[in-house]
Amino acid sequence: MVQCPDRIIASIDTGVDDALALAYLLGSTDECELGGVIASYGNVDANTAYANTCAVLDLFGRADIPVFLGSEHPSWADAFIPDAGCAQFHGDDGLGNTRLAGSGALADGACVPGDDMSGDDMSGDDMSGDDMSVDVPDEVVSVGGYLAGDVHAHPALGACSRVNRSRSVGHPQSAMPTALASGGKRRCSVDAADGIEYLIEQVREFGRDVTVLATGPLTDVDAAITRAPDIASKLRLVMMGGTLTQPGNCWDAVAETNIIQDPEAANRVFHSGADITMVGLDVTHQCLLPQSAADRWRATGTKRGRFLADLADFSIKANLEADPALFSGGMPLHDPLAAAVALDSSLVDCFDLALRAETNTGDFNGVRGRTTGDPVGLVNHSMPHVHVALGVDSGRFLDEFVERMAEVCR
Repeated sequence: MVQCPDRIIASIDTGVDDALALAYLLGSTDECELGGVIASYGNVDANTAYANTCAVLDLFGRADIPVFLGSEHPSWADAFIPDAGCAQFHGDDGLGNTRLAGSGALADGACVPGDDMSGDDMSGDDMSGDDMSVDVPDEVVSVGGYLAGDVHAHPALGACSRVNRSRSVGHPQSAMPTALASGGKRRCSVDAADGIEYLIEQVREFGRDVTVLATGPLTDVDAAITRAPDIASKLRLVMMGGTLTQPGNCWDAVAETNIIQDPEAANRVFHSGADITMVGLDVTHQCLLPQSAADRWRATGTKRGRFLADLADFSIKANLEADPALFSGGMPLHDPLAAAVALDSSLVDCFDLALRAETNTGDFNGVRGRTTGDPVGLVNHSMPHVHVALGVDSGRFLDEFVERMAEVCR
């Protein structure tokens, strides 16, 4: 009996490691079918993530894979602005400044390099409504997960001069391919079908025979469960985010980036009853891509190889500058590891526990964005549990990843 490949639906905020994860999935056609991609905010704004996703899929000859627009801001805010920290690790275009999507490919409202919004000068009182061209002065704006005006809210250089808000979009047309007739290329458009509705339809149709891979904030998944609560028990989710035993990678060294973007959404998803595997910093920081891998991809001499090598070079340098002790061995493969676990759960060893994301900071509340055990689960054993990856076969994963990426470069 021939086993059908796993079906994957990805919710991503396409930055450097998201693009590497996409390329890895595209090189794993014997193991998985990438049914569609939902582009959301996070590393970049949602429109840029949409453009980047289209560009990566086109580069690897997969314009047939449908791309949908997902959440444009966290559930707790009215608007979102990318922050300088993400730009440091992903570039101002989200793809290591490779400009793969092209200066004209960004959808309306996306960040355009050159806007006069310096991340160094945009904290605290500098976050004025006039500077941001915000139509409604009292709307809640997230700057990389922090409330505008917070001391940690630093917009990325080239952040939008016009705040990104959610828009009404059409419903998916049975996941029809979005490739256009002109050369097989797709045109990025804000008329993308509703990614949340697409996620709901996929889970209702395939149940746990489809894996939702989330490599950005959990806002898309939370929105789908909120809109259609019946899918929670059918949902299999592999997520990159959180940390249980290690420091975080945000300003407070407690929270992890994807969780701090929308802790409320993460907490609701953790308690939803879905089958969740959390691939967090506990394991991704053990999987470092060395410079030799980038050199190997570049040596293929192909456009794909140069692109992947450029992504790796950018990230290796950024991580080494940020923490020479932790990342002396290379860049952490956050999203690629989550993608690999979605295909092969034996790569990680998990500890199951009732999990929560802290939504407040203060006495008896903890620190906002931290993922920790939910103490109620100690006395109420019927609470949903999350599979938290704490151990990883890093050698096997790295060998397979580097080899598969070398093949997809050709």
